[in-house]
Amino acid sequence: MTKRRPTRSEYRFFLEIPTRWMDNDVYRHVNNVVYYSWFDTVVARFLFGTGAIDLTDSPVIGVVVETLCRYHAPIAFPDRVTAGLRVERVGTTSIRFGIAIFREDEETASAEGHFVHVYVDRATQSRPTPLPDALRAAAAAVQAEAPG
Repeated sequence: MTKRRPTRSEYRFFLEIPTRWMDNDVYRHVNNVVYYSWFDTVVARFLFGTGAIDLTDSPVIGVVVETLCRYHAPIAFPDRVTAGLRVERVGTTSIRFGIAIFREDEETASAEGHFVHVYVDRATQSRPTPLPDALRAAAAAVQAEAPG
């Protein structure tokens, strides 16, 4: 079964990321673990850039409880990639971020996936806590329906 490749128009926030020589593996394409680093980077840049989460002072922090990545087409150094981000679901204590990786200026994703963050109290890091208003507002600004 072939999965439909998402397009740029389905995402709301974008971050350009250069590939590095060390990202390539012995098969001469970017290794799978690098995609998760790109996912983490676009989510962090969105959260910190909007002020929804402060790296040192926020009373809540997001912990990743689920990840997924589907690979559609290879990427290799020296390609330039753009990570697209959208919020697919907002719960009481969690957010599901949808992410796609686009090679060069291509309109369809080379990879796609998601991160689910559950927000917990910074001090205890054990109890889920309701999303702060600033985080909820930032998420609403990039919320989009995931295509069926």
